[in-house]
Amino acid sequence: MPEKVIKVLLVDDHQVVRRGLRTFLEVQDDIEVVGEASDGAEGVARTEELRPDVVLMDIKMPGTDGIEALRRLRELDNPAKVLIVTSFTEQRTVVPALRAGASGYVYKDVDPDALAGAIRSVHAGHVLLQPEVAGALLAQDDTGNGTGRGSTLTEREREVLGLIADGRSNREIARALVLSEKTVKTHVSNILMKLDLSDRTQAALWAVRNGAAG
Repeated sequence: MPEKVIKVLLVDDHQVVRRGLRTFLEVQDDIEVVGEASDGAEGVARTEELRPDVVLMDIKMPGTDGIEALRRLRELDNPAKVLIVTSFTEQRTVVPALRAGASGYVYKDVDPDALAGAIRSVHAGHVLLQPEVAGALLAQDDTGNGTGRGSTLTEREREVLGLIADGRSNREIARALVLSEKTVKTHVSNILMKLDLSDRTQAALWAVRNGAAG
């Protein structure tokens, strides 16, 4: 049995989709499905109740959709990572979800092994962005319109920011820079505060836009 089991919540209005996801994920040694929800409002409530590590969230659901659920989770400062699982490939549906706080997305026809890998990846702190969607986010992003705030970063914080843009987790950054994971978390918090950003996705996009990526 793995040392750390990733607790997953399934949020989708189609029972057959939830059943299919559960059937596959339950055979993974390091992933445990702790619950299900059929819409965004229930998903938020269940996330608060069950405290999963990763939420697999559909975008289009009746009532409270996935994007609104993401916004509510951010307001609650819930630490769960959200991985969007969608059949919608248009940027106009995926980009708002990422801006609302999702750590990445996969399509519902994703290869099962790739889905498990995506869950492990976002749990480890990675941001899953495909190039065309990252470009759309950058085009819409107005939080990093200028490098002035970047001048307040220390050299070490710039190194950490570059590795965030590279998709590295805190643990990987700690290894690369020979630091403790606690120190890296402090650097990340300082970066977000100095750049007035709310999460790692925005930090990665700021780094790309302002030439701070590795």
